Amino acid sequence: MSKTLHRPRLTTALAALVLTLATGAALAADLVLSGANEVPPVTTTASGTGSINIAADGTVSGSVKTTGVKGTMAHIHRGAAGKNGPVLIPLTAGSEGEWLVPAGAKLDAEGMKAYQAGELYINVHSEANKGGELRVQLKP
Repeated sequence: MSKTLHRPRLTTALAALVLTLATGAALAADLVLSGANEVPPVTTTASGTGSINIAADGTVSGSVKTTGVKGTMAHIHRGAAGKNGPVLIPLTAGSEGEWLVPAGAKLDAEGMKAYQAGELYINVHSEANKGGELRVQLKP
């Protein structure tokens, strides 16, 4: 009986995966932001999680949520792990530590190339760490 109960979930999950692959969407899901990922690394008790979707046409959506820090701003930057880089997409402050990709945000061809190479990251800044308190690389 338990096999029967799991089949609809498996079928639904497979259908979602096929749909995602067929539409060319990419997903940088289950993101975990950390001060250790900052350049230079930051010692902090703050943390963050989130999910960012990047479609084949460069359309970006999603959000990250932080705890233990009052963020002053957040962005999607271009830059490989271990390097800082320019802002590509400013994120919008939501409620209680949430940072949202604004509606209509889109990466250009160079931004998509950087994403495919693993050279985009999200950075949340604070008063104590103006260069960034939490960071995570976006991986295709």
